[in-house]
Amino acid sequence: MFRIAQLGRIAMQKPKNAFRIAVPLLMMFMLFLLAGCEQIIVLDPKGPIGSSQKDLILISSILCGIILVPVLILTFFIVWRYRDKPGNKAAYRPNWSHSTTMETVWWGIPILVIIILGVVTVRYTYALEPSKPIESAHKPVTIQATSLDWKWLFTYPDQGIATVNYLQIPEGVPIKFELSSDAPMNSFWIPQLGGQMYTMSGMVMTLFLQADHPGTYYGSGANFSGEHFADMRFDVKATSQKEFDAWVQEVKKSPSSLTMENYEQLAKPGKSDKLSFSSFEDGLFHKVAFKYAVDGQGHGSHGAPQSAVEPKAVQPPQTKPQQAGHEHAGH
Repeated sequence: MFRIAQLGRIAMQKPKNAFRIAVPLLMMFMLFLLAGCEQIIVLDPKGPIGSSQKDLILISSILCGIILVPVLILTFFIVWRYRDKPGNKAAYRPNWSHSTTMETVWWGIPILVIIILGVVTVRYTYALEPSKPIESAHKPVTIQATSLDWKWLFTYPDQGIATVNYLQIPEGVPIKFELSSDAPMNSFWIPQLGGQMYTMSGMVMTLFLQADHPGTYYGSGANFSGEHFADMRFDVKATSQKEFDAWVQEVKKSPSSLTMENYEQLAKPGKSDKLSFSSFEDGLFHKVAFKYAVDGQGHGSHGAPQSAVEPKAVQPPQTKPQQAGHEHAGH
């Protein structure tokens, strides 16, 4: 019997020893995996909107850490300090129930943090309103982005050109994105330039972004939209104004034109390579945006041009003139 009891104690000790070994190894493995991430692109902004959003992320994380870090440390300390073991000398106070000082600390600090976090969030929310123009000496470049299955169509109304699955923009110049969809709802996102915004049929959303540095930035559709949603990626190339103008002239020499017939072929579900069009049908973006809306009227778009969502005038119903002697008819 003694031998069996001894074997039982040994068997119980083995899982504890394995756990003590496994935890440090697991933490080292997680650090190794994280070390493989060269950079979190959201935390490497290249424009004023992205930089402000990064500040908000860091401030919020620090404020939350003020609560989370001490709680996690105390949790591990209490579990370790008061664990059941032979000869444990931790104070045993079964009748203890209240401490005014401790209540003040663990209620006061979280309340103060929540107040500060609320004030910071409200200020940044108003400052980063997506349709709010970015202050600049340069005139914004308008780009109309339409999400399709499973590709992105970009039209440049001022330049008269269109592209598929890639963008080129001038650095240091505000970009006014007008967003809509001819497919299931999606989400337009260029992480290093700013936050994402949904694209929806029947609506035109406005998003101002800006690239302060030349480079090629990653863009994507960040919303699940079917079989090939993971392929809804696009490149955003920021260049000097001179290079941008030269690129526009180069695209204008392209033999392809985006007629309505060509658009219907492009809009069919499927993947697409990068394409360029020297021109596109007049008013294509708004025709597509409101093609499914009743009488062509949208859903009260966010920050969109008024002309794009202005409802049609409603004519009063025509009534026949009443004949004399029948003024009380129908009562």
